[in-house]
Amino acid sequence: MGGSQFEPLRSSVVSKLTDVPKRILIGRALRSDRLGETLLPKRIALPVFASDPLSSVAYAPGEVLLVLSIAGVSAYHFSPWIAVAVVVLMFTVVASYRQNVHAYPSGGGDYEVATTNLGPRAGLTVASALLVDYVLTVAVSIASGIENLGSAVPFVVQHKVLCAVAVIVLLTLMNLRGVKESGKLFAIPTYVFVGGVFVMIAWGAFRGLVLGDSMRAPTADYHIKAEHQGLAGFALVFLLLRAFSSGCAALTGVEAISNGVPAFRKPKSKNAATTLAMMGLLAVTMFCGIIALAMTTKVHMAENPATDLLHNGVGLGSGYVQNPVISQVAEAVFGKGSFLFVVLAAATALVLFLAANTAYNGFPLLGSILAQDRYLPRQLHTRGDRLAFSNGIVLLAGAASLLTIIYGADSTRLIQLYIVGVFVSFTLSQTGMVRHWNRHLATETDDAKRRHMMRSRAINAFGAFFTGLVLVVVLVTKFTHGAWVALMGMCIFYATMTAIRRHYDRVAEEIAAPESPAADDDLTRPSRVRSVVLISKIHRPTLRALAYAKLMRSDTLEALTVNVDAAETKALREEWERRGIDVPLKVLDSPYREVTRPVIEYVKSLRAESPRDAVSVIIPEYVVGHWYEHLLHNQSALRLKGRLLFTPGVMVTSVPYQLASSEAAKLRARRRQEWSAPGAVRRGPAAERAKATPAAKESPAAKD
Repeated sequence: MGGSQFEPLRSSVVSKLTDVPKRILIGRALRSDRLGETLLPKRIALPVFASDPLSSVAYAPGEVLLVLSIAGVSAYHFSPWIAVAVVVLMFTVVASYRQNVHAYPSGGGDYEVATTNLGPRAGLTVASALLVDYVLTVAVSIASGIENLGSAVPFVVQHKVLCAVAVIVLLTLMNLRGVKESGKLFAIPTYVFVGGVFVMIAWGAFRGLVLGDSMRAPTADYHIKAEHQGLAGFALVFLLLRAFSSGCAALTGVEAISNGVPAFRKPKSKNAATTLAMMGLLAVTMFCGIIALAMTTKVHMAENPATDLLHNGVGLGSGYVQNPVISQVAEAVFGKGSFLFVVLAAATALVLFLAANTAYNGFPLLGSILAQDRYLPRQLHTRGDRLAFSNGIVLLAGAASLLTIIYGADSTRLIQLYIVGVFVSFTLSQTGMVRHWNRHLATETDDAKRRHMMRSRAINAFGAFFTGLVLVVVLVTKFTHGAWVALMGMCIFYATMTAIRRHYDRVAEEIAAPESPAADDDLTRPSRVRSVVLISKIHRPTLRALAYAKLMRSDTLEALTVNVDAAETKALREEWERRGIDVPLKVLDSPYREVTRPVIEYVKSLRAESPRDAVSVIIPEYVVGHWYEHLLHNQSALRLKGRLLFTPGVMVTSVPYQLASSEAAKLRARRRQEWSAPGAVRRGPAAERAKATPAAKESPAAKD
């Protein structure tokens, strides 16, 4: 058997090499007791959690006009009524979620509400919907932002997918540094965008109402070739419902605040509810203001602008680029190329990127709660070095990047998958809140509290009806255009989380401590312990492992080697006898030069001979200190350990031997120099241990 077959692959240098760039990218690790420093004040929480619904006003008005254009310009006069419906729904949802954050402040949001009031299956359905929607939020927001930026930078359009993935990676790194730091970075462009929109609305109103100026959008003189003229009856109702559902894109991300309550400063529920109200008021005002200015400036939009937008009766052609509604309104109000127009255009493109940050805060928090409930891997419940849920952030980034690559960073294709999940969670959450109030009304006797509960129940019931209607319309109108992908994603998440929960439940049941320990086989003392020391040749690590094995005072002790080279095995036998080692040496033949299989079969045979015996396998290992030294040693020990883990009644012990390049060996050398130096002060054992502790923590053996 070759001389390196049980050598290790541990190195502190590898961890140091990976740790340096990690610290550069995400910063130094934070202590757990500094979690309070990462919590968010309202002024930072607003852009962190509400950037998605706030930025949606950049495309939600356009979605309404695009759908209405199917019936021609004459249908545009329905847009104010659709805006009113969206406003009513927004205020209803915001009012409902304000109650959610007070009733369920733990951060479970829709998931906790549905689970508590409708049962685990409903809760898991909501969780699946939200996880899908968070992934889509990142993909849609980034793709839309890339397309807006691409109109000014051709390179971005030519490399859409690469640039989109790069932005996702950048957002991931920013969030891995912690929500407070990322929130500070995101606050400025978000507030610039909100301020720019309000300035546009105010200046537009002043010009139109006070100065009487005639503001005209660049598409005001174009005509729309309607796909369906003279819609009436059911067809018109269906069109209006579809336009309403498209406008409801403005509501995406509202639920993130209820899921992110733990990230707020105290009082958490009050601050979250206040942030919700601020977000709702800002989003509604901006949405209605842009719709009103779009009608005033006569913005014309079409689903197929190349053929359906006409100028002097002629189509505009494939070279025409249809600008978003907000850009056309800004051009009409501020003037094309003006300073405020450029600022608002830049802020709009940037805030679309930042809208993805809503998902970066909602997804990891929800993943942590689901992991705590054993529906997702427990690693998602653990905070990273910067006290953020790093594993959840990385998982979200990976899923969004994959979706972006598959769909070519095309927002038109991705938008068809959007808003299905969020309205599933809206509907089930608000239905759950109705049950919540019913349960409390059954026991409450105070008249004032009962009136408050009944009013809250009415709000939630109205919200459940509205969002349920939107969900039905979205499914009917968008199913064949891509909504089925979102539904499939929800089913995959649901099945996966169900399987994970079954696994954790099965493991918990299997490892539970018995009520009568004496009757449990796992607690019965083995009749004997048979120790086996694996060796390749006689060297210091082997002698140390043999000395350790003798110290254990097992019932039987033997050395075991595998014959893969006859000459080496013969030399090993001769040296064994020459040294007079008082441990029997057993040689296993391996005609196919395998090492792992003969050892496994031999250990299993020992167990088969005496099932009540415990077998202790002792493996001597080197501890190397440089990453490149790993390339010079093979993986036999690691493979053996992995295989032996699945063998009942077998314990595996590693006996490390630190080479000169390892930190522990260097520490020993320094100690010897200190002790041998003239006039050296002899320290006691306690002082030596205290001095050795920091270095020991850094050694690979200590880590393993």
